[in-house]
Amino acid sequence: MDPKHRIITILSQSDDVVSGETLSSQLGISRVSIWKHIQGLIQAGTPVVSSPKGYRLVRDPDRLSAWEWGGWQDRVHFFQEIPSTMDEALALARRGCPDFSVVVAQRQTRGRGRMQRTWLSNQGGLYFTVVLRPRIAVMQAGLLNLAAAIDMAALLRAAYQVDARVKWPNDILVGHQKICGILSQMEAEGDQVGYVNIGVGLNVNNAPETEEPSAASLKTLTGRPVPRREILVAFLNAFQQRLFNFDAAAVVEQWRACNLTLGRRVRVATLKAWVEGTAIDLDAQGGLVIRLADGTCQTVIFGDCFHQ
Repeated sequence: MDPKHRIITILSQSDDVVSGETLSSQLGISRVSIWKHIQGLIQAGTPVVSSPKGYRLVRDPDRLSAWEWGGWQDRVHFFQEIPSTMDEALALARRGCPDFSVVVAQRQTRGRGRMQRTWLSNQGGLYFTVVLRPRIAVMQAGLLNLAAAIDMAALLRAAYQVDARVKWPNDILVGHQKICGILSQMEAEGDQVGYVNIGVGLNVNNAPETEEPSAASLKTLTGRPVPRREILVAFLNAFQQRLFNFDAAAVVEQWRACNLTLGRRVRVATLKAWVEGTAIDLDAQGGLVIRLADGTCQTVIFGDCFHQ
């Protein structure tokens, strides 16, 4: 750990001012070196306040910088602006990054949605991708996307009292308004999953409805700004706990219990054709079972679903 990182770690763990002498002693370097590192941090935008008594890190529950993450900080890769957290996570995964590495961006310039759509990624939203290395068969990988949606929707309902529900395969809605989109990308080794990247775009303090009338944000729904970091930490804790003891059947049952898709007429765009009918169930691998006009049933594994 470099000196600047160690200084930030010490300041972030203290509720009071930390003297230059204390930092010098803990790092084993001179107070002049401490001062130079502090100046470098301030110039880089780190909110460190200097006083005759020492140094203090200004707290901000909405800040996404890596030193703010407590037990997650060694897994968080934070960027002020990048094209896409999914692209950065893909590069990390291929370089062998640890399970549950997280890429977080203040803003994306080319955020990705499903079926190559663009995801609006303006300031104030929460945009991140988690790299997973689960010990599951390829046929179960689609359930991870659904599990992420279940856990995020449950968090939004419990912590912020918004009636968040899941829409197959990757959206979270409040009423008819979209608040969150989830995207997955997988690489397999034989019949086992090598890694699955789960990308999430959550409208928090941004205003997506100015460009997408069918969208909503937490700030709009609750009438107040919401600290993004507390959302992500809570989600990561819940999602990690789920994957420790992954239960495929539980994912299917929980999705059925909080979905907005089953029982509706739907049109699903697959890679080859449109499938239209009534959504009647979710199968064991997360596929949507649709009853067609002729009474037969078809299961769609991948596609873009539109409620009618």
